[in-house]
Amino acid sequence: MTAASVRYAPEDPTLPKPWKGLVDGNTGYLYFWNPVTNVTQYEKPTAPSDAPAPAPTPTPTKSVASVVSSPVREEKPSQEKQALDTNNDNGVGHDGGSKVAATDERKADDWSKVGATDERKADAWSKVASADQRSAQQSVGNGGAHLSEASAKVTHSDIPKNDYEAQTVNSSAQPLVTNVDGPSADAYRRQNEITVIGDNVPPPFTSFESTGFPPEVLRVVRGAGFKAPTPIQAQSWPIALRSHDIVAVAKTGSGKTLGYLLPGFMHIKRTGKNPKMGPTVLVLSPTRELATQIQDEAEKFGQSSKISCTCLYGGAQKGPQIRDLEQGVHIVVATPGRLNDIMEMGKISLNQVSYLVLDEADRMLDMGFEPQIRKILKEIPTRRQTLMYTATWPKGVRNIASEFLNKPVQVNIGRTDQLVANKSIAQHVAVVSTTTEKNRKLEQIVKSQEPRSRIIIFCSTKRMCDQLVQYIPRQLGAAAIHGDKSQGERDSVLNQFRNGSSPILVATDVAARGLDVKDIRVVVNYDFPTGIEDYVHRIGRTGRGGASGLAYTFFCEKDAKHASDLIKILEGANQQVPSELRDLSGRGFGMSRDRSQWSSVGRGGRDEQNDSGYGGRGGRGGGYGGRGFGRESNDSGGRYNGNGDRARSRSPPKW
Repeated sequence: MTAASVRYAPEDPTLPKPWKGLVDGNTGYLYFWNPVTNVTQYEKPTAPSDAPAPAPTPTPTKSVASVVSSPVREEKPSQEKQALDTNNDNGVGHDGGSKVAATDERKADDWSKVGATDERKADAWSKVASADQRSAQQSVGNGGAHLSEASAKVTHSDIPKNDYEAQTVNSSAQPLVTNVDGPSADAYRRQNEITVIGDNVPPPFTSFESTGFPPEVLRVVRGAGFKAPTPIQAQSWPIALRSHDIVAVAKTGSGKTLGYLLPGFMHIKRTGKNPKMGPTVLVLSPTRELATQIQDEAEKFGQSSKISCTCLYGGAQKGPQIRDLEQGVHIVVATPGRLNDIMEMGKISLNQVSYLVLDEADRMLDMGFEPQIRKILKEIPTRRQTLMYTATWPKGVRNIASEFLNKPVQVNIGRTDQLVANKSIAQHVAVVSTTTEKNRKLEQIVKSQEPRSRIIIFCSTKRMCDQLVQYIPRQLGAAAIHGDKSQGERDSVLNQFRNGSSPILVATDVAARGLDVKDIRVVVNYDFPTGIEDYVHRIGRTGRGGASGLAYTFFCEKDAKHASDLIKILEGANQQVPSELRDLSGRGFGMSRDRSQWSSVGRGGRDEQNDSGYGGRGGRGGGYGGRGFGRESNDSGGRYNGNGDRARSRSPPKW
């Protein structure tokens, strides 16, 4: 065994001094070393002692990361990769587990203690193998179930203490602990539709206690009402904490923001860079709404750890943003356009960025930000950790990932071979022919909900947003957000929507992506979007964080070109497809004017409908008991009716 293959275990408060916990990087076994006597043993010392401990003979403890079976789809390390890890003179391996310098005692603070944060967690290190000794022996392979005493006694003075590069590039100097009492990795992945592709993928964290995040962060997480990690968090956290690059493909509302923020906090504390010299973490976001929400989350969960953050986005004055940069921040969240502007002014340095996040990468490419992204990446050191989060996995996103990420681990939540909708959202469709039908059904939707329920209504034009706000009774509290609103007005409307003073938000697609507000009950597509991807992201504003949601869509004849794609989305989410939509898909044009009821199916599987098209509140009646989905025309404030005939533009009548 070489010194480079040994690393310090997380600090164990129950371990008597001067004993230290060590982990064999080749086998994953935990053992203990007395630096005063230079004695090593597998049995955990129970009392302070400077005398040599008796030589024990128990089965060595195996780290959980090696015990748990491989992921559902895991690529084996190539010979080229193994050779690279073996010959890396700097002690930095791309697989996150071979040559990692151990941190010294001075840096063993809460942020470096990935693992044992309390006595119960510390004991888990010594109980893992006994909990599943047979699995550990199988995982080691032929001839590797036991370490010889000679191989365990290495020259511990040769263990590197403060190799900065090794710490920043590969964090496996702090081994990861998993929930010993939880389900196996494979069972958890199957249950949550997780597939992983990559080398040496660690098992997921199935509880917050198993993450090893500092107590002050976990207090905030629990205070926010989170009971357990979401699937994307559970699987991406252990990968990110080992400094692997990540491609995460998951639907909106999956908890991805904390999936990259909390490991980013760990990275900031571990590297200890001066924020006045530039940020350590950079998060790129497609919209200012999403960017400001990420900033809010970073400040909320990072405040207790003294993590500073600023947000750079268009539509606001540059002066305050530049002042934040001059004062120094750990995290910069930015839209690509505004960041490029400030870079050209010479007001920001990206030379210290070593943790890069591309959030909603597919949306940034759709919006034409690829040139700006490439320009930004040229200013960031190539020796970095990069995390890419995307809801879809098209060719353009795959190309960016292959070009800018270094041997990433891919984490997929659900299916990635096609666009899919959140199955916890009940989707309803109405095939309509006139704006009057839309308004009547919109009134039914709003009135059928509990008072003050949060509702988002999506329109295709700014004018229609404003007109609908005038149409909806004032006492119901509707407000509009679109591109003609100033940033101050948009922030005010979003705050009113969040605090419930304006529970109905009428919006263009400017708010379709990135808007993360809890407890949104209903999404209404008053106008169908220009593409099926935007439809999926629109309805994804509800049904977040494991909650159920409702989505209603008005579909007109001129949307017929989207009918077949919409049917695939509905069928993929086990939703009922209305016959009118199938007719439009088959013909590609034409629509029966005398059929415009909501698609519904009762609890017994029998088609049902009533006069209003709704069977009661919360999806419990006849109309709500079924599933349907539809698209609506891009109705421009009444300028065209559902059949493409020109009509006079006017505001809809009051209810």
